[in-house]
Amino acid sequence: MRVNPGKILKWLYPDVVWEIDDPEGIYLTFDDGPTPGVTEWILLTLDRYDAKATFFVLGKNVELYPDLYQMILDRGHKVGNHTYSHQKGLTMSTERYLEDIDLAADMVHTELFRPPYARITRPQVRAVAKRFRIVMWNVLSRDYNRNLSPKKCLRGTIRGLKGGDIISLHDSAKSFRNTSYVLPALLRYAREKGLECKILEL
Repeated sequence: MRVNPGKILKWLYPDVVWEIDDPEGIYLTFDDGPTPGVTEWILLTLDRYDAKATFFVLGKNVELYPDLYQMILDRGHKVGNHTYSHQKGLTMSTERYLEDIDLAADMVHTELFRPPYARITRPQVRAVAKRFRIVMWNVLSRDYNRNLSPKKCLRGTIRGLKGGDIISLHDSAKSFRNTSYVLPALLRYAREKGLECKILEL
């Protein structure tokens, strides 16, 4: 599903990246991992297409599965901070939100951050932007939606795909039914369109 943040959101959140000025590349991102059985499959699939991606990982999962986290890095992919425990910024103070980010930052060394659920307040954005580049997306796969069939998920993801798109996917057991269908097809489609899958370098 294509997401158009519009001029108002971009004005309200000038420190947030929604898309990249790059006509030749797309930017696959995976949230919520690493996840045993899922992360390995994603990495193998990316390898088959010589594709790179950015993984916005949870600190608690990195703590549980350090070998999987290292595997992401060893394969030449990028990582981003997705908080320690997948917190919604709207439901907590800025101080508490930053504490959760810091817990993840002790293990995940990166300049990139993505707020879980895209739920973050303006004061939190201002505080986080002092230390991180905040990355959203302009293509939401909705692979996490179990009521959405894999085919519909794919159609919504590739419709209007163009260079510079930041695509939101998930590295989780909940999403795997859809992700496992969408990712290979998306990589084939990108190759046909001459679009390179790149890591985020901001």
